[in-house]
Order: sequence, then structure tokens, then C-alpha cells
Amino acid sequence: MTDATDGVLHTLFRSEQGGHEQVVLCQDRASGLKAVIAIHSTALGPALGGTRFYPYANEEEAVADALNLARGMSYKNAMAGLDHGGGKAVIIGDPETLKSEELLLAYGRFVNSLGGRYVTACDVGTYVVDMDVVARETRWATGRSPENGGAGDSSVLTAFGVFQGMRASAQHLWGDPTLRDRKVGVAGVGKVGHHLVEHLLADGAQVVITDVREESVRRITDRHPNVTVVADTEALIRVEGLDIYAPCALGGALNDESVPALTAKVVCGAANNQLAHPGVEKDLADRGILYAPDYVVNAGGVIQVADELRGFDFDRCKVQAAKIFDTTLAIFARAKTDGIPPAAAADRIAEQRMAEARRS
Repeated sequence: MTDATDGVLHTLFRSEQGGHEQVVLCQDRASGLKAVIAIHSTALGPALGGTRFYPYANEEEAVADALNLARGMSYKNAMAGLDHGGGKAVIIGDPETLKSEELLLAYGRFVNSLGGRYVTACDVGTYVVDMDVVARETRWATGRSPENGGAGDSSVLTAFGVFQGMRASAQHLWGDPTLRDRKVGVAGVGKVGHHLVEHLLADGAQVVITDVREESVRRITDRHPNVTVVADTEALIRVEGLDIYAPCALGGALNDESVPALTAKVVCGAANNQLAHPGVEKDLADRGILYAPDYVVNAGGVIQVADELRGFDFDRCKVQAAKIFDTTLAIFARAKTDGIPPAAAADRIAEQRMAEARRS
């Protein structure tokens, strides 16, 4: 047994990051499918989480990622007030070359074999059209197209939820939920980020943006020439007078290099896994920077795909996503009471909800 496998098994059975209920290894030789489905918790209901299609370096790395992502979904779903536990799936391989209808159908059969313990959706490397194919083999696939009974693109509600998190941060820090005349920097103005910019401008904020894709920047500046553009994220985090920094691209944006350079008083963005490693949340708190936990404020998308299971209603989802404002405020209050960073406070609240569900 390799050291890498020892590490995965240690995480699963013995570490504080483990505690997963079930891990399923899936293989279909005919299509080339190799997948891992990890169910962290069903205390609140069926595990819900997307399917990531990615060319992992090895199988052990894929299992480790599935375990980590599934655990994160338990916390996200608990804080979103959903009756769902956390799960995640990864398909090993390059989606550009390996993805096929045959493979997606085989994957759908594996999801179906779990009898509803795991509900899947889109993630990195999988899209609405892919979920339409998976759904031909199982009813436990969400994030489908409207033509196939689904909700379609979830970026609209994800951005709306992040905006609510920003409003809550402003209320906590400045005593007013408006972002009028606040300078907000958005790193990544793609699917979610460009919707977030629209909310900010409508509320009267001064917006500064950056993105590696020129077309994404141009889509905004053509419509809103008053938006300021900077070269890259390194420049954005150093913008003078920045009130809020919104990481909306890659994870790990808050690290040992970026946190000391931040000029913003608040961090609130749509990117997943913004804290590069444990301890960064304390570094932010030590600098007096208010951090709105990413898995709380970016939960609009999972709220949307969860709603598909009972027949998607956008207005109903928007009402639930608006509650991210109150949830974020509750996290800040708990953090102050317990004398801990907001990220730790969010974890405590989520763990309490899951523990209470297990006892009931």
C-alpha cells in the first residue's frame, strides 16, 4: 500500500477532516469511466454536491479531492438551510478528450445505484448539457436545462447571494447595508462575477475589476465605461481605498502573500476554498479584515439546484438566497461572542445543525 493511499485512508477513517459515511469507486471499462463518489453526511437529508471532471495526477489525489469537497458541501448545505447533507463526485480524466455520452450515461447509472443517497449537479468540467445526459439514467441529477425540467444556469442566484453577504458585511462593519460609494474590487468577472458587478453598480458602488480574459472585462466596460480596470489580482488587492475585495475566480486567493497586501476592510466573494490553508482566517482577523465565509455567501447556486428536486421556482429560490444576509450577520455575531474568526463560527453553526439532526 502506497504512502498516498495511507494518507487517503487516514483522512477517511482517522483524521478530524474525515468521518465520511461512504466512498464509492466507480469504473466502466467500455467508456473509460473512473469516478469517485464521496458521501460525507446524510444527517440533514440526501447528500447533494456536484460532479467534478478533472485530469488528476493519480487516483489517490482524486479520492482525496472528493473527500475534501464532500465535507465542504455538508457545511455549505447546512448553512444554506437545506435539508441535504454533503457529497461530491469526481470523474478522473481530461473532459476535453474523455467525456462522451456513453461515459456520462455510465456515470448516471452509478449515481442511480445509490438510490437517492447522493444527488449530483454541475461542477468544474461538467455543464448543464452533461447533467441532461446523466439524468437519462437517474432522477438524482440536478442542474439540468429548462428544456429538460431543470433550472439551468445557477450563476444568477450565486451572485445574488454574494451580494447579500456583502450587504451583511457592510451592516456589521459600517452600520448600513448599502454599498453606495463603497469601493469594491471584483477579481474574476465571468459567469458569476459579471452578475455581481451589476448588483454593485445598481446599489451605487464604485467598482474595480480584473480578469485574465479580455472578453470578460470588455463585456462589462462596453456597458459600464465608468468601471475601473486593473491589470491583475496583484494590483487589485493593493488598490488604495478599497472597501471590499471579492475573489470570484480561483480558490486559494487568501494566502500568506495576499493577506498582508490587502487594502480592503472586507473580503466577500464567490470563489470556493478562498483560504489557502488553516490559519489564514486568523491572519485576516489579526489585520482587522472582516471575512465572510465563502461557502456561506456563494450558496445561491446550491439553493437553486436543490429546488429542482421539487420543481424549480426562481422566486422561491431568490427568497431563500436572500436569507444569506441574515445568516452572514448571525455568523459575525457568533464570532464576536465566541471570540473566534467568522470562518470558525460558521463551522460551529453548521456542525451544531448537523449534530442536532443526528440526535432527532
